[in-house]
Amino acid sequence: MLLGYDVGVMSGAIIFIQEDLKITEVQEEVLMGILSIISLFGSLAGGKTSDAIGRKWTIAFAAIVFQAGAAIMALAPSFSFLILGRLLSGVGVGFGVMIAPVYIAEISPPASRGSLTSFPEISINFGILLGYISNYVFSGLPVHISWRVMLGVGIIPSVLLGFTLLRIPESPRWLVMQNRLEEARIVLLKTNEMGMDVEQRLMDIQKAAAIGSANKYESKGVWHDILSPTPTVKRMLIAGCGIQCFQQITGIDATVYYSPTIFKEAGIQSNSKLLAATVAVGFTKTMFILVAIFLIDRVGRKPLLYLSTVGMTACLFCLSMTLGVLDHGEFGIVLAMLAVCGNVAFFSVGIGPVCWVLSSEIFPLRLRAQASALGAVGSRVSSGLITMSFLSVSHTITVAGTFFVFSLISLVSVVFVHKCIPETKGKSLEQIEMVFQKGGGEQKVGMVEMGDMERLVQEQDLTLTHT
Repeated sequence: MLLGYDVGVMSGAIIFIQEDLKITEVQEEVLMGILSIISLFGSLAGGKTSDAIGRKWTIAFAAIVFQAGAAIMALAPSFSFLILGRLLSGVGVGFGVMIAPVYIAEISPPASRGSLTSFPEISINFGILLGYISNYVFSGLPVHISWRVMLGVGIIPSVLLGFTLLRIPESPRWLVMQNRLEEARIVLLKTNEMGMDVEQRLMDIQKAAAIGSANKYESKGVWHDILSPTPTVKRMLIAGCGIQCFQQITGIDATVYYSPTIFKEAGIQSNSKLLAATVAVGFTKTMFILVAIFLIDRVGRKPLLYLSTVGMTACLFCLSMTLGVLDHGEFGIVLAMLAVCGNVAFFSVGIGPVCWVLSSEIFPLRLRAQASALGAVGSRVSSGLITMSFLSVSHTITVAGTFFVFSLISLVSVVFVHKCIPETKGKSLEQIEMVFQKGGGEQKVGMVEMGDMERLVQEQDLTLTHT
């Protein structure tokens, strides 16, 4: 929610920051994009930190750093202080986007892991919507106060997070890595509907942890395996890091950050109408993420990715044609709004939440934190580069031309999903590793699923015979 609020609120606050602090367009691009770029340091440090102090307290650290940055931005007397606050917030974001999906994936039962691991994306979307609403509500205040209030309101969620951290347990897989087996068993008992599965799950986690015991989870050994990967790990890295990058280079953050610019290009002029239009985008983005949560463990990850990438390609192309061909009349404005809302809707149905699910569940336990961090780095750097160059590129090839490029990239993402992403629905984290060992292809995935089914049937027969 903290990340989403920052993304949403900056799209409107920047209008008033420009007027109050008289920043240039280049400074605007830097202010927008620097958060994503600097977050790579948080993501890179997040893996080692979460292995050292635990998943739970890494989340707490991320929130503290982020909120320190938000406070500095809200009180900033100049552009330099705004950048300082943005840098701190970026480090917090890097920690947060890396650790939250990992924590949820490690604590969730296989049957509901997809839905639960999508919760970060729900919260990001809800935060974006709150940011848009905040822009609209506080836009009537004096210019030098409005943007400070908009940014300052983002500090409130940290209070809620503080109370939450007093209640949530540590990841059972991290506890196993620390040889705290009894604590891990207690957490599994609390988070599994069927108590009889707990001992088997604990044994599976111990086996997965034992694979890397020779390296004792030292960062050097883990990064060696990532930078010099086996064919299995290489396939995992291509899938996990690739989907993270495609999530951003298709232009979603540019659409969210610069939605007022897009609607202004379409023909809307007044600030209040621009901010009201962005609220519609935020509402659409939030509503459709709920659709994804309902479907992700029912229809699977890959069908949603197909629907999402194909739909985004069509909407981005439509937006490009609308801005480039139609005039600034009412019909063009409506069509542009429908294209933008359609793009964020298809994003939220598929690649938005599924990206985080896949990147947190496909890596083996020993590599999970660092590999997820690497994927988060790819995502944040891609986001930063797109955000920091959007205005400059738009001046060169027009806003319409920029979104035509995004539509071509989105078309490539359809091919990537087909070639590189296996289905992981309903599998334990340990079974998913077997899928990539088999090659990750559609036929191999089916063979693994059949093997899993045969094993389950045999276990059922043995149980009935024993009974």
